[in-house]
Amino acid sequence: MIVKLEDVGLKRNGKWILQHINWEINQGENWILYGLNGAGKTALLNMICAYYHPTVGKMEVLGKVFGKSELGGALRRRIGLVSNRLQQNLYESDSAFEIVLSGAYASIGLYESPTTEIRNRAIDIMKKLGSLDYADRPYNSLSQGERQRVLIGRALMLNPELIILDEPATGLDFLAREQLLDTISKLVSEESSIIYVTHHVEEILPVFSHSFLLKKGEEFSSGYTKEILTSQNLSSFFSLPVEVIWNNERPLLARKNSLIEK
Repeated sequence: MIVKLEDVGLKRNGKWILQHINWEINQGENWILYGLNGAGKTALLNMICAYYHPTVGKMEVLGKVFGKSELGGALRRRIGLVSNRLQQNLYESDSAFEIVLSGAYASIGLYESPTTEIRNRAIDIMKKLGSLDYADRPYNSLSQGERQRVLIGRALMLNPELIILDEPATGLDFLAREQLLDTISKLVSEESSIIYVTHHVEEILPVFSHSFLLKKGEEFSSGYTKEILTSQNLSSFFSLPVEVIWNNERPLLARKNSLIEK
């Protein structure tokens, strides 16, 4: 079991941010977390990463039961998180290679000399992600797509059991987005699970067999992606008549005759 939430709710500053969340992720399953801006996606991720604890309900992540197990850094070292918030905290003058290496220590910046084993692992990861060609370039000289590959490489350094990609395609043009999605498809394995967070259905790859829809802080629906991303279900989700068109095992969202982006 990777993640298990039973009737979980989160209250912050006297306001319910999340309510009635039931979600179970098994080893090797790859999920989409889908919701519009303000739906509560970030709060849900913060709970999974043990930055927040649920106000009500039962929660377990990677075998650690909230309220009974020691959490914090020990749990987060088993989770590979890629987010724009992390990107803002990095030292932009560091090279891409240094940033990937820092993932072995779960640190912002590199403060000790990596072993040969760690350096070789970083090289292997960057080769796999297609980012080795710019390993020596400063992070601030990279394109947004190149930066995301570096962040993914950093997240992989500790062999995470759960990988969370929080809207990684934000700000990318079509070509850069598709190149990044190709890279993400290479991460799929039976040893780890991926949560891909988005509010754009066109980013959903065939490897994401399951989807969890979050609306206004509550679970709207969850299950197999093709059963969740239907015209009927998403019309109800948006309170707007929409059509889901599948092409090459990927969905596209349309409203009558005009495409819309959500």
